[in-house]
Amino acid sequence: LHSLILKTGFAHDSFFATKLNTFYAKYASLDHARKVFDETPHKTVYLWNSTLRGYCREKQYEDTLYLFNHMISKGIANEEEPDNFTLPIALKACVGLQAVGYGKMIHGFVIKNKKIVFDMFVGAALIELYSKCGQMGDALKVFKEFDRPDVVLWTSMVTGYEQNRSVRVAGNLFREMNKKDVISWSSMVACYAHNRAVVEALDLFNKMIVKGVEPNSITFVSALQACAVASNLEEGKKIHEHAAKQGFELEVSVSTALIDMYMKCLSPDEAVNVFKQMHTKDVVTWAALFSGYALNGMSYKAMGVFDMLNDTKADAIAMVKILTACAELGILQQAVCLHGYVLRSGFGNNMFVGASLIELYSKCGSLDNAFKVFEEMIEKDIVIWSAMIASYGSHGQGEEALKIFYRMMNSDVKPNSVTFLSLMSACSHAGLIVEGIEVFDMMVNQYGLDPSSEHYGMMVDLLGRMGELDKAMEIINRMPIPAGPDVWGALLGACRIHQNTKIGEVAAKNLFCLELNHAGYILLSNIYALDEKWGNVAKIRSKIKERGLKKMIGQSVVEVRREVHSFVADDRFHLECEQIYELLRHLDIKMRDEGNDLDAESLLHDV
Repeated sequence: LHSLILKTGFAHDSFFATKLNTFYAKYASLDHARKVFDETPHKTVYLWNSTLRGYCREKQYEDTLYLFNHMISKGIANEEEPDNFTLPIALKACVGLQAVGYGKMIHGFVIKNKKIVFDMFVGAALIELYSKCGQMGDALKVFKEFDRPDVVLWTSMVTGYEQNRSVRVAGNLFREMNKKDVISWSSMVACYAHNRAVVEALDLFNKMIVKGVEPNSITFVSALQACAVASNLEEGKKIHEHAAKQGFELEVSVSTALIDMYMKCLSPDEAVNVFKQMHTKDVVTWAALFSGYALNGMSYKAMGVFDMLNDTKADAIAMVKILTACAELGILQQAVCLHGYVLRSGFGNNMFVGASLIELYSKCGSLDNAFKVFEEMIEKDIVIWSAMIASYGSHGQGEEALKIFYRMMNSDVKPNSVTFLSLMSACSHAGLIVEGIEVFDMMVNQYGLDPSSEHYGMMVDLLGRMGELDKAMEIINRMPIPAGPDVWGALLGACRIHQNTKIGEVAAKNLFCLELNHAGYILLSNIYALDEKWGNVAKIRSKIKERGLKKMIGQSVVEVRREVHSFVADDRFHLECEQIYELLRHLDIKMRDEGNDLDAESLLHDV
C-alpha cells in the first residue's frame, strides 16, 4: 500500500500518511511509523495523535512526552494544535512515568484552552493521573470542576479511591451516582474484592443482578476473586453457573478466575475440569493451575502438565508462581527443565525470577546450582542476597550463609528484616547460637530495624537451644509487640527438649489461645509423658479428639523415568507397594543390625 501511494503521488497527503502511520505502528514497527511521520511536511493533529498513540501503546513514555513537548512548543497552526484525544495520551504517559509534575503542566495547558477544559475524557485522564500518583485531593478538585459529571468521570473517581485503598469513600461516592453502567458497577465490585471486603463485594454483585444489570467479564472475575479470598465455594459455584449462562465461562480471564477460586476453595477436581474445557490458555491460567496444585498439596501433578507449557509465553509474575509451585516437588530434573525455560523466555536477569530459581534449586537439594544462579545474576538486589542466605540456612550451612551476608555488607545493598530473619534461621539450623544472637543485636542496634514477632520467635529458639529458658521468657515479657504463635511455639519446643514442664505449660496456654496448633498439643503431651504425668497425657489426647485436630500427613514424591510417584505414610495404593514394603523391611533390619534405632522419646505420645 505504501509503495502504491508513493507511485500515485499521494506520499505527502496527510490523510494517507496518518493511515500508514497507524498501520506501521500496529503491525510493523514504530521506526517505520516515525519515518512516515517525519517525511510528511504537513502534519495534522490526527497524524500527531497517531504517532503519540503508537509510542504510548508500546510504553515508550519518555518518547511520547518528548514528541508531545515538540508538538506544543513549535508554534503550530490550529489544525496541529493538541485536541481532546492528544491530551489523554500525554497524561497516560505521565502516569506510566509517575511524572505528576509534567502532568500538572499539561493540566495548566488544559485550563487555558476553552475548547477542552470541560471535556469529559480529558477530565477522566486528569483524574487517573492524580489518583495513580496518590493525589486524590487534586483528583477530587478536577471532578468538582464539572457541573454534570458523566458516568465515566464518576467511575474514574471510584476507581481512584479503590486504587488508593479508600474503600469507604469509593462506596460514599458510588451510592451518590445517579446513573450507573456496568463499568461503574464492576469497578465497585473490584474495589471491594481487591481490598478483601468480600462480603460487600458479593452483596454488591448480587444487587447488580437483581437490578437487571448484566455483568461483564471484569465483574465475574472480581466476584470470583472475592469467593476465592473467602473460600466461599457455594457462592463461587452460583457465579460459575451465571457466567456459563451468559457465555463468559470460556473467556480466558473468567476461566482463570474460576480455576483460582476452585483451587483456593480446596476443590482441585472442579478447577481441572474448567482447565480442560478451555480452548485458549494464557500464562496466567497456567500459573493459577500450578499455584493451585501447590496450595492443595498436589505439586507432583504439575509435572504431568509442564510439557504443554512450552508453547505459552510467560511473564515474570507467572514465572515466579510456576517456579514456586514446582519448588514443592523438589525434583532436580524438573528444576533444570524450568531453568532452561526461564532462559529461553528472557528472564535470566529478572531479580524475582532469579530468587525463585535459587529457592527452587535449594529445595531440590542442589546448592551448587543455586549458587551458580546467584553468581550469574548481573545485578543482585536484596531479594537475591536473601534467597541465597535462606538457601544455605535451610541446608544447615550457617557459616556459608554468614559469608554471603558479610559479602553483601561490602556491596551497596543494605539488609532488610527478611534478610536478618533468614540469617537467624540459618544460624539456628547450624547450631551457631552465639552468632545468631549477635545477628539479632546487629539488626536492632546497627541497622535500627524493628524486630517482628518472627524475629523474636527465632531469638527464643536460639536461647532455647542453649537451655536459657528463663532468659527467653524474659525477652518475651519485654516484647513491645504481642507475642505470636511462632514465639510461644519456639518456647514450647525448647521446653520439650529441656523437659521444663512449668514453662512449657505457660507456653502451651498462650499458644493455644492464638492457634489450635496440633504440633503444639503433641509437644505438650510429650513433655507430660517424659515427666510421667500420664493423666495429663490422656487429657491432651481427649482435647485433640474433641477438636477434630489431625496431624498433617507427610508426603514423599520421587521421579522415575519422567513419571512422578507420590507416597504417604502407610500407603497401600501404589501398584508396586508389596515390593516397596519388602525393601523397607530389609532396610529396617539392616538399620537395627548397625545399631541404629528409632528415637523412642518422639513416639511417646503415640504409645
